[in-house]
Amino acid sequence: MNGTKICVKVPASTANLGPGFDCLGMALELYAWIEMGFAKETQIHLHGDQMHGIPTDKTNLIYRVAQMIFAKAGFNHPELEIAMYSDIPLTRGLGSSASAIIGGMVAANALIGNALSEDTIFQMATALEKHPDNVGASLYGGFVVAFWDGNRAEHIRIAPHERLEILVAIPEFHLSTEKARTALPKEVTMKDAVFNLSHSSLLVAALFSGELEMIRHAMQDVLHQPYRAPMIPGMETILLEATNNGALGVALSGAGPTLLALVDAQSDSKALLEQFMLDTLKLEQIKAKTLWLKPAMQGAEVLTHFAEDKSFIENIQ
Repeated sequence: MNGTKICVKVPASTANLGPGFDCLGMALELYAWIEMGFAKETQIHLHGDQMHGIPTDKTNLIYRVAQMIFAKAGFNHPELEIAMYSDIPLTRGLGSSASAIIGGMVAANALIGNALSEDTIFQMATALEKHPDNVGASLYGGFVVAFWDGNRAEHIRIAPHERLEILVAIPEFHLSTEKARTALPKEVTMKDAVFNLSHSSLLVAALFSGELEMIRHAMQDVLHQPYRAPMIPGMETILLEATNNGALGVALSGAGPTLLALVDAQSDSKALLEQFMLDTLKLEQIKAKTLWLKPAMQGAEVLTHFAEDKSFIENIQ
């Protein structure tokens, strides 16, 4: 295996989609690439504007999850050369850590001949992340419905509707998942629990059946978004009014601060919606950028067409 390098392309993800707290996720066509090979001495190379602050020693998350894979499979490879490039912004609610975990695990597993099953990777990644929505979406692609009971995770993947498009508004500031979770109550009322159960069930049914007009009713939430809204100026207005400006439905992406709108690709209100979201944030002195994305149908994949005579970045480009 010496000299072998593996490159994995892994999609970003959005979690919750409003009412599906910690159980609904969708892969997005925004990617990270991870190259990994055995080495005499560990080296970690980071490329791109999203890499600031990521460690380049053995505390690096990708290195650590690779070692978890090796240990699980009974291999010993403590020295690795790793390169990473990502278009996924850090701590913005678009699954940057989940993509690193899945990409690192898939690359490490490929290096040792795929000794572990895809399900084993899903179980390990879920146990590390503590919820299966982001990691499931990045691993399997598409729209994922999942649960984790503390011992085992299960999932069902649904192919998103062909007309579904996603607009994300990404504020410039960071919001860590840990900080966003501290805003949540430790207990909820039966009324709120039933509200989210009914809405998340309706959302899954709407996405599965293609009844896109039901999404505006289904993407409402009372378990986490109302508590996180004070951390993100403009969010409350966007949640209330985006469907009147062209969105099928709108939600906080993961723990935020990114805001996400589901849109019918055939809509003639796309420019109106984009301007509404930007203007709403601007009124709160929040700088943001928008991206139009498609659901990623393919999850993490090992790339086989890389040229050996080109650099990591040249191959990606």
